[in-house]
Amino acid sequence: MAAADDRVYYSGMTTSRIVMVTSSLVLAAAGTACLFLPAELLVWLDYTNVDPLFLQLIGALYLGFAAANWTARGSMIGGIYSRPLSIGNLMHFFVGTAVVVKQWAMPLDTAYLIVAIVYAVFAVLFAWLLFSAPRVAAGKGARKRR
Repeated sequence: MAAADDRVYYSGMTTSRIVMVTSSLVLAAAGTACLFLPAELLVWLDYTNVDPLFLQLIGALYLGFAAANWTARGSMIGGIYSRPLSIGNLMHFFVGTAVVVKQWAMPLDTAYLIVAIVYAVFAVLFAWLLFSAPRVAAGKGARKRR
């Protein structure tokens, strides 16, 4: 058993931190675009008969997920740690992947393919975080408690 002063505290970039930061940046970018450019996005996606308000509400949801992921970036995530956040992100990205793949399969549009790939990657990453134990490695930023 190690003495109290031999404990190592980790401050480096862990896999969960990289996933949380990356997902929060992607979601923040998508949310900002949906919030401030809803009409332009609807024209680009060829959905001109949809009210831009719906896209702005989706942007607000994306920004909410981005804020939650950003604030949890320093937390231990995996297994039982931060399980509700992992489940919420997994559901969002897994169901989003299924919906986008279904939509992409109809007209074979490149934009849907790109969104489907991004969603699928995050779905796999959050499934991995949810069903694996957190891994932390002592690295360059590790320090001992004094």
